[in-house]
Amino acid sequence: MIVKQKPNALKLFFTLRGSILPKIYPQIFLTTLLSTLIAGVQYWFPGFFSSYSTAPFTLLGVALSLFLGFRNNASYQRWWEARGQWGQLIVDARSLARQVISFMDEETETGRQTQRRMIHLTIAFTHALRHRLRDTVPWQDVDRFVEPEHHVSMRQAKNLPEYLLRLMGKKVGYSRRERLLSEFLVQSMDERLTSMTVVLSACERIQNTPLPFAYTLLVHRTTYLYCFMLPFGLVSSLGWATPFVCAVIAYTFFGLDALSEELESPFGLAANNLPLSAMSRTVEINLLEALEETELPPDIQPKNGYLQ
Repeated sequence: MIVKQKPNALKLFFTLRGSILPKIYPQIFLTTLLSTLIAGVQYWFPGFFSSYSTAPFTLLGVALSLFLGFRNNASYQRWWEARGQWGQLIVDARSLARQVISFMDEETETGRQTQRRMIHLTIAFTHALRHRLRDTVPWQDVDRFVEPEHHVSMRQAKNLPEYLLRLMGKKVGYSRRERLLSEFLVQSMDERLTSMTVVLSACERIQNTPLPFAYTLLVHRTTYLYCFMLPFGLVSSLGWATPFVCAVIAYTFFGLDALSEELESPFGLAANNLPLSAMSRTVEINLLEALEETELPPDIQPKNGYLQ
């Protein structure tokens, strides 16, 4: 995720950090080059291109704007829902840790060990979910929070976060049998685990259900056709100003298209994706503090304006 910045009026036009320009400059360059070529032909051979009315380009531009706006809104809704689900996960993790520390019997060694294992499993679940959504190797972050006796079966699990939720459920059942928790608190903790399951399922739904490909293809094709046809309709009236106007329009339309595509998959490592690593580290620090540990990992800081 891009750390918010407030550039002044001059830097606003030249800053690249957070800009979609590095992804779309080939399209802008190609549109500008085509527009310059057409403007040159029109200048050296007046009347080579017929004078077209701009009405068709206006109507097509309005339609394309509506398509791009709808797709951008749909992509942003996916991004915002993903952020809301991770916000709910942070709430559930902190609440579950608070319940474990506050209400689980810690007068015995069994109670203290169960407290610690439950909180460690919650941290492991958060890291495992991040790695599953980013399709990265989780063991370095997860192994240290899971008991060694579960490592073999954990590596055989097809869905690691769901496996960890089952372990947490077993810990709650064990606490009930050993009378470390009352029946009411067992039910309350089970509701937290259910909420974490909902978060897992919702994130998997967002990741595995992209926007319809046919709609994306339609927007892509229309954007290219419009930007490549536009110079022919403007050159007779704008002359050498055609390349500049077409470049600005191409930047707008191709930029919206590329930004929508980036927001459509909110869990990756792109500039505008969610900072899952930072949020996972926040959960880890908060829950280790709940265990009164003093050796805490540092917060993840932005690098070059980006927070992952």
